[in-house]
Amino acid sequence: MHVTCGIDWAEDHHDVAVVDGDARLLGKLRISDDTAGFQDLLRLLTEHGDSPEDPIPIAIETSRGLLVACLRATGRRVYAINPMAVARYRDRHAVSRKKSDHQDAVVLAHILRTDAELHRPLAEDSDLVRAIAVLARAQQDAVWDRTRAHNRLRSHLREYYPAILEAFADKRERLLAREARAILAIAPTPGEAARLTRSRLKAAVTRAGRQRRIDAETDRLLEVFRRSQLRHSDLVESAMGRQTLALLAQVDAACLACDDLAQATEELFLQHPDAEIITSFPGLAILTGARILAEIGDDRARFGSARDLKAYAGSAPVTRESGRSRRVSHRRIKNSRLAATGRHWAFAALTASPGAHAHYDRRRKTGDRYYAALRHLFNRMIGQLHHCLTTRQKFDEVTAFTPPTRPQLATAA
Repeated sequence: MHVTCGIDWAEDHHDVAVVDGDARLLGKLRISDDTAGFQDLLRLLTEHGDSPEDPIPIAIETSRGLLVACLRATGRRVYAINPMAVARYRDRHAVSRKKSDHQDAVVLAHILRTDAELHRPLAEDSDLVRAIAVLARAQQDAVWDRTRAHNRLRSHLREYYPAILEAFADKRERLLAREARAILAIAPTPGEAARLTRSRLKAAVTRAGRQRRIDAETDRLLEVFRRSQLRHSDLVESAMGRQTLALLAQVDAACLACDDLAQATEELFLQHPDAEIITSFPGLAILTGARILAEIGDDRARFGSARDLKAYAGSAPVTRESGRSRRVSHRRIKNSRLAATGRHWAFAALTASPGAHAHYDRRRKTGDRYYAALRHLFNRMIGQLHHCLTTRQKFDEVTAFTPPTRPQLATAA
């Protein structure tokens, strides 16, 4: 690379530096975060040899935002450099540990000048998969927000309303169940729950969507709510009930966001040509398949081998060796979203695939703990996914988990 560019981005402005192959600073500029600033950037690049046939590559510390999107639209290679790596490179240029926005832009330009082959440009994913990534990540964030809201509500109810926790302790969704939220909306305190009539409670259960055993469920809830319980004073209990309604509103909003985003994600994912291959894998439903596609993209040149994808997903182990010391451990630097989805995928595959379950059992017998065995199963299946996406074929149980046969040696006659 003869000329490289580095951009240190900020919220309202960006510092730009352009260097040549001899490490000379050709130009620097501070641009605004708008159309005028982007035009200034393009003019600076043009002055130093940028052209549609040979665009100047750019290094920046983020892979998102309007600036990155516009740079990618011009057809140039954009390298998203990890900020931790930039900090290490900075020490090569100034041992005094001084720092400035302009200096960081220069460091980014030098990273491409010296070590471009060690970094990868942003993948050329299609617009469809980028849209799927937006929705899938938003839905995953909404699920995490829902979990946090549920935990706050549960912790609060433990302080004064144990009956509602007991009533839904055996339910899979606990307080996230529609029945639990419907009852909390009309009876946010144990006193109000104890005074509920059978008809009003039955109406709440029905309104929540229950269709079977309505009378039996109503009687069970009435029995739980009317048991003798330890209570706060009426004034304190009423205040805690108002707090419950506020927390319940947050839970309801999080549940609604999860459902809406899940539906939009699934609809968009099914339009992608890779959806049929991805969902052919055991344990991958439409939503989890969308999350997988959102993180790995559809640029098949992004991962040259299955090993690269496994390292990106965090399923491949890391070896640290020095002298006589050698330690193999799980990978901590990874795509956390992909790794989280991989755990759910591996767990679901245990009941959906006999081969996956047998592989998991073998790992447990060799001494792996629960999460290590799941991670090893995810490591194998994501390698299989890379192969299927590359060769455009669906998952096959027999091919995936049949052990390779050893060639037999010819015996002398």
